[in-house]
Amino acid sequence: MKNSIDTKCVQGGYRPGNGEPRQIPIVQSTTFKYDTSEDMGKLFDLEASGYFYTRLQNPTNDYVAAKIAELEGGAMGMLTSSGQAANFFAIFNIATNHDHVVASSSIYGGTFNLLSVTMAKMGVEVTFVEPDCTEEELNAAFRDNTKCVFGETIANPALTVLDIEKFARAAHQHGVPLIVDNTFATPINCRPIEWGADIVTHSTTKYMDGHGATVGGAIVDAGKFDWMAHADKFPGLCTPDDSYHGITYAEKFGKEGAFITKCTAQLMRDFGSIQSPQHAFYINLGLESLHVRMARHCENGQKVAEFLNSHDKVVHVNYCGLPSDPFHKLAMKYLPNGSCGVVSFELKGGREAASVFMKNLKLIAIETHVADARSCCLNPATSTHRQMTEEQLMEAGIPAGLIRVSCGLENADDLIADISQALDKI
Repeated sequence: MKNSIDTKCVQGGYRPGNGEPRQIPIVQSTTFKYDTSEDMGKLFDLEASGYFYTRLQNPTNDYVAAKIAELEGGAMGMLTSSGQAANFFAIFNIATNHDHVVASSSIYGGTFNLLSVTMAKMGVEVTFVEPDCTEEELNAAFRDNTKCVFGETIANPALTVLDIEKFARAAHQHGVPLIVDNTFATPINCRPIEWGADIVTHSTTKYMDGHGATVGGAIVDAGKFDWMAHADKFPGLCTPDDSYHGITYAEKFGKEGAFITKCTAQLMRDFGSIQSPQHAFYINLGLESLHVRMARHCENGQKVAEFLNSHDKVVHVNYCGLPSDPFHKLAMKYLPNGSCGVVSFELKGGREAASVFMKNLKLIAIETHVADARSCCLNPATSTHRQMTEEQLMEAGIPAGLIRVSCGLENADDLIADISQALDKI
């Protein structure tokens, strides 16, 4: 029986047997006992499935990862300690020293910094392209050593919408996978794999948790990219791994399991960015109501965006649900049921006006957070994106006077009243 995505939110990933716990069990243990060394040795050789140390895998985490993979329509998934860890693992799993990545320039500032600064120090080069670039411009960004393409379904905080099919088509023409961060849309509103994406990442800290309770990340592999067909590009997957008994992941685990198995056995082993089982349990609680909450987030976001769009102290509003938004057409294609509850807008008066506005909010809290049940707000140029230069801010579509509001689950009229009185103080 094929269940709807609503039912998958509630019951996906974990199906208890007779007399087993109805809720997923929290396996709060670092280690696991075996009767013989031979039994444990099979795990280290990847000859048997099971658990031996939570730094690599844990049953609670795997239940939740399986649910997220099911929601995204993927073959296999894994949890990480944060969304940043998920993006790093997803990219570094296939792009290492002397390799190259093509990425949308309109992405979260932390991920922009990860690619342009931190991974550059590790020998990975990146070429950024505008999300609305032409196919010719996109194809021109590829090199012989390009290993993947990266973008966000809905960019944070510019709120541009990625043309997933266009980016997937270019990636596949050059024999590389498309990685899409689907944090803001969630699989409730968009499933990038259905549009050609090969790997999907999430900051589960955001809507999936939805209550500001836990930090986490997830990676889902569609299980469709043929690594062996491009074996020369992906030696890490298609040649023996000397650090793991000479296993060739793409041969042993196929298209469906190679990427996540290597990411777990190699990167999680060495970097240890594992999700806490307790936190995975919290994420699952959030997932159980995700399909209900996203509808309200989108409803509030649309109403706030419409109010701001008609206000004389606002230069422009970024929200793809508005017919005037340049990404509205793409939103109607990829996000017909709504995008998210996040709205960004630029104030007349720039940085100074933004400071006044922020100081006068009463209901909406100033937080370095987004996609929560409680509405929150920030000025990216002085917080999440403060490491970027003025030129980089403009390139990413984040002027100094930009405000990002994450509309929670409160009454929309109350949110609009708070925003209105803060605007009156400018």
